[in-house]
Amino acid sequence: MQSFQRILALDVGLKRTGLAQSDPMQTIASPIGAFGPDEIFVQIGKIAQTSKIATIVVGWPVTLKGVKTESVKMVEAFLKKLEKKFPDIPVEVLDERFTSTMAQQTIRDSGIGKKKRRNKGLVDAVAAAILLQNYLDKNATSKFGL
Repeated sequence: MQSFQRILALDVGLKRTGLAQSDPMQTIASPIGAFGPDEIFVQIGKIAQTSKIATIVVGWPVTLKGVKTESVKMVEAFLKKLEKKFPDIPVEVLDERFTSTMAQQTIRDSGIGKKKRRNKGLVDAVAAAILLQNYLDKNATSKFGL
């Protein structure tokens, strides 16, 4: 019997972190929201209480050439805190290039009004969902040999 587990994705920022989760079958990513530096850990804890979490995917900030950006130190510090608070949940990093740009385009294409499009928290949450969907698609491809 298969046990269903969610995968979470985080788009880490200085002011807020975008959070997304997969469905239990790990095929579709959905944005949850954006949360402040301490609040994000509370949100992860709430999800962990109601669902099994297979993995947490964290966006890894690199340049177009694949070189670490200045934000890497911030993400590394976040990773240490995350692994300390949730030692039983595996954490992976994934290249987050273009996720924010893709999030802005997705929001614009969805017909959301200009005022709501300026909501940076929405962009962060959608960027986390895009990061997660990339991860899910990559894993599905390798699972099925596509």
